[in-house]
Amino acid sequence: MRYILALDQGTTSSRAIVFNEEGAPVQTAQQEFRQIYPQPGWVEHDPNELFATQCEVAREAVEKAGVHPTEILAAGIANQRETTVLWDRQTGAPLANAIVWQDRRTAGVCAQLRADGVEDTIKAKTGLVLDPYFSGTKIAWLLDNIPGARGRAERGELAFGTIDTWLAWQLSQSRTHVTDPSNAARTMLFDIHKGDWDTELLEMLRVPRAILPDVYPSAHVFGMIAPSVLGAAVPIAGIAGDQQAALFGQGCHKPGMAKNTYGTGCFMLLNTGARAVASANGLLTTATAQLGRARDARDADKEYALEGSVFIAGAVVQWLRDEMRFFNSSAEIEALAASVPDSGGVVLVPAFTGMGAPHWDPQARGVIVGITRGTGRAHIARAALESIAYQSADVLEAMQKDSGEKLKELRVDGGAAANDLLMQFQADILGVPVVRPKVLETTALGAAYLAGLAVGLWPSREALASRWEVGRRFEPQMIPAHAADLLGQWREAVKRSLRWAELG
Repeated sequence: MRYILALDQGTTSSRAIVFNEEGAPVQTAQQEFRQIYPQPGWVEHDPNELFATQCEVAREAVEKAGVHPTEILAAGIANQRETTVLWDRQTGAPLANAIVWQDRRTAGVCAQLRADGVEDTIKAKTGLVLDPYFSGTKIAWLLDNIPGARGRAERGELAFGTIDTWLAWQLSQSRTHVTDPSNAARTMLFDIHKGDWDTELLEMLRVPRAILPDVYPSAHVFGMIAPSVLGAAVPIAGIAGDQQAALFGQGCHKPGMAKNTYGTGCFMLLNTGARAVASANGLLTTATAQLGRARDARDADKEYALEGSVFIAGAVVQWLRDEMRFFNSSAEIEALAASVPDSGGVVLVPAFTGMGAPHWDPQARGVIVGITRGTGRAHIARAALESIAYQSADVLEAMQKDSGEKLKELRVDGGAAANDLLMQFQADILGVPVVRPKVLETTALGAAYLAGLAVGLWPSREALASRWEVGRRFEPQMIPAHAADLLGQWREAVKRSLRWAELG
């Protein structure tokens, strides 16, 4: 038997899953790591902790699976996107903590760029809106705020990477400085139509080209994991941003197919095939995981997706657990929320780090409205779960306007997709069936599939898509008029959260 190792480096935890030749998970290991909040709106991770936890769970999963390292044919990496690391090429040491995708410290820089009139150029080339979410302004902030960093970067002494690049560098013992189009497309520096870093964008955002990684197709032998990590050299043969990896793992290879991942954030992607659809409704146009035996990303067959990015989804449950102490384990929220028939009129808008699609307001902040003397923990817990579904409904409405197509079903995955109460409410609010697959860990599965394709373990993505199986299907049960009323109430609450930080 041959195996594929998937490294799934998320926003709150590092995971590793060993998959067999049938694409079935054999063993999993997971470890949470610290979330660092230096000041309001700032979010950081320790890059060394990300690497250390990823190595630990990889070794644990392989050991628990009873697999010898020589039986691992390849490894695939799926990663939290946009999170930015800057490090010394000579020592491999990071110059600062990683700036996480949720971080809003560069909101002022984005506002100035918007005033300079460059927003349309950025959107035309990258498919992105001008927002602190993406890596470009984060890189510039690090270069400007670490003494001597800008000069060192221009001399080629430093390296930049999103988390996939950071892991590949460390796993290969500084031999591999690479990324794939799905991650490069999230930097605000990459022309998704040409498949290459863009000189005009680099100058606009003041980022030296010398620090950027090489870009290859997502299914590609990028380099080797050093033998000291697992006990044998293993090819890194797949890389994709977590959401594009999940789209691939869900088998959404045809235009019109969509998936929603319920993780720390919530990310809905609609495959648009070879057509890069420009959004008029606050969505992103992004590169999917790219296949083909091209020399680099410029020559690869290009495929695209529309994406709606919700910043706070599962993170609102963590907030109730860690800061509000509503329960000890995130899994307890379903029973607590189900102990009341509805939210009792309470609406919670979890704009803790601003609002993503379709609002794109970095100054939005969280609000809870509709509280009465009878409001209890259960009502707030239910409102928190419902906020995840409402945000996804806003994204889907924008997606249908942009694509001109009504979605027939929504495939779902991620940790919170295991919550039956949330999935049923999601189907009710959307008015379309929500379909949960048997394998929920589709992000890791997508990374494994990409790696397996690159080394010839599997013949084609179509063959892999045929293995996708329904775990449970949630049909809409709510009267449409009631769903519309609830959405109207939600959108009134959202209005109260927008631009709130500007009042401070």
